[in-house]
Amino acid sequence: MEKQKQMKNTLQLCIDKLHDKLFSLSHDIWNCPELACNETKAHDRLVRFFSEDDAWRVESNFQLATAFRATWGPFGGREGDRVLNIGFLCEYDALPGIGHACGHNLIAEVGAAGALGLKGALENESDFPVCVKITVLGTPAEEDHGGKIDLILAGAFEDIDLVFMAHPAQQDVAFLPCVALTDMTVKYHGKASHAAAYPWEGVNALDAAVLAYNNLSVLRQQLNPDWRLHGIIKHGGVKPNIIPAYTELEFYLRTPLVKDLSALKAKAEACFRAAAVATGCQVEITYPNHAYSNILPNDTLANLYEKNGKALGIQFQEEPNNFSGSTDFGNVSFIVPGIHPFFYICTDAMNHTEEYTKAAGSEKAQLYTLRTAKALAMTAVDVLCCPDLLTQVKEDFNLAKLKQEEKYTPCSFTH
Repeated sequence: MEKQKQMKNTLQLCIDKLHDKLFSLSHDIWNCPELACNETKAHDRLVRFFSEDDAWRVESNFQLATAFRATWGPFGGREGDRVLNIGFLCEYDALPGIGHACGHNLIAEVGAAGALGLKGALENESDFPVCVKITVLGTPAEEDHGGKIDLILAGAFEDIDLVFMAHPAQQDVAFLPCVALTDMTVKYHGKASHAAAYPWEGVNALDAAVLAYNNLSVLRQQLNPDWRLHGIIKHGGVKPNIIPAYTELEFYLRTPLVKDLSALKAKAEACFRAAAVATGCQVEITYPNHAYSNILPNDTLANLYEKNGKALGIQFQEEPNNFSGSTDFGNVSFIVPGIHPFFYICTDAMNHTEEYTKAAGSEKAQLYTLRTAKALAMTAVDVLCCPDLLTQVKEDFNLAKLKQEEKYTPCSFTH
């Protein structure tokens, strides 16, 4: 216990010492928002950040153009011991039009700070009994596409034993499940004609799009209360006096459990196909991106994180607000035990708003961001210092997967 306490004190001091450097990293990412799969400047900034310390082995463009990997260690243990690899994840993509309105610059900062804090605590130990490695993965394209799923398929998580990250929100909570997500692109092909002179010669693709939208609106009444579908008409025609020959819609489908997505997909597809039949259009339905899974709980890690957070002054919500968002961390949680808490950043503004963008770049958010990083690193220390806790974490992981009722295979949700 004394070793754990000392390591936790050391990592807190280490993170505090790096306050200005970490804020600079976060603010540089915030100040230059980049969309999913195009985070070149954020990638380069993070690569430079870790490359400043020769102790880190840094790989730029790791598996993906804007992903990176930084590793430290192995450290401690005896020759021949199994290496325990602790992972920290960084996100850094922004949203169109409103920048870092989901605070991914702070996610990158938490991942970097947590890793550096844990490294500092371990370096201060002359004879640590466990052989430890720290891996920081830069995971692009969370807002669109799902970069973590690409990294799963590339084997980037195969040697990682535990994984940590945290997401800014309006409250501090050790676990929120998030929900499974898939996105659909639907294209209707009709026939153009003059809308006034001879409309009967046309096949109206906009009618198909409107019918489909209304079909889905009616479907909602018969859906499970916690299922969600929402979308937009991206292309509705080019001119009022031309019968639209082409329209396009984009819809998101969400369910609490990934196994339920197939049922919702079938219902949605029936609505889209019915609109095609009614109007005489041809319909093309595709799933352009990876599907996101719900996040698996890990009670042991969540309880440890909450205990450490309370010691740092974090006030956790006793009854957290419901959250119906989605993340590709859910897919990670099915293959590696991990934790994805949410943290308050000194604003009541909602994510994906201009007000939240401002808050994510504010110095006021720093206290809460670095406090969260400390709690994550302290949780890693607990597991490293107590083999029984690691066993319990793995048992929680296996039990949570069994409770999903169906076996999950990451490859089965790619398109």
